[in-house]
Amino acid sequence: MSRMLKRYHIEMTRAALAPHFSARALEIIVAANLKQDSLRNQFGHDEIHYDNNAFDKGDRYIIEQRGYLLATLLSPGILGAWIAFGRLLHTAQDFYAHSNYVTLWLDQYDGAPPPPPEIEPLKKELIKSPSLRSGKIYFPLDALYFFKPLRPLILKFLPKDSHGWMNLDEPAQGPKFPYAISAATKRTAHEFDLLRKILTPEMLARFVDK
Repeated sequence: MSRMLKRYHIEMTRAALAPHFSARALEIIVAANLKQDSLRNQFGHDEIHYDNNAFDKGDRYIIEQRGYLLATLLSPGILGAWIAFGRLLHTAQDFYAHSNYVTLWLDQYDGAPPPPPEIEPLKKELIKSPSLRSGKIYFPLDALYFFKPLRPLILKFLPKDSHGWMNLDEPAQGPKFPYAISAATKRTAHEFDLLRKILTPEMLARFVDK
């Protein structure tokens, strides 16, 4: 299950990509990103949202979508490349809201961390840390958690390793939320920079649609 509010996926994607893509391309990328939170993707698709400690599956999903993107750009088509990019960005962004990566990064600073814009989104020792984990989904409690009037009651019964307790999906989750947003925005920019390095000039021109 994935629940970072749509507005934050939109804001992060636009902040990182708006200078580079045409309005048409960006709209399709954003729409594909948001569609990852459709009901059919909420159950049995931990790889899309990095839930239930599905780190290897999530990583493979991003690589798979990047492969679809490249395959599309090797053909006359373009729409599939934008859709695949939106999908992989959603997963990359959810990593920071659904795992304890932000907590591990903050723990390095003994209570006096730098401000959120300085978070490093791809610190290798944290990504490979045996302490890295993501929220587990406990049915039906984690489903009921998303009904806000029930939330205080549901949290009393959810384990501390649940998605309900661990998520950084919205500002109400506390002071770590801005770090998750900053890391996810930087990761979005990183994913585009990676493509700029591997695409030919002609493929990149078609991809950004400018």
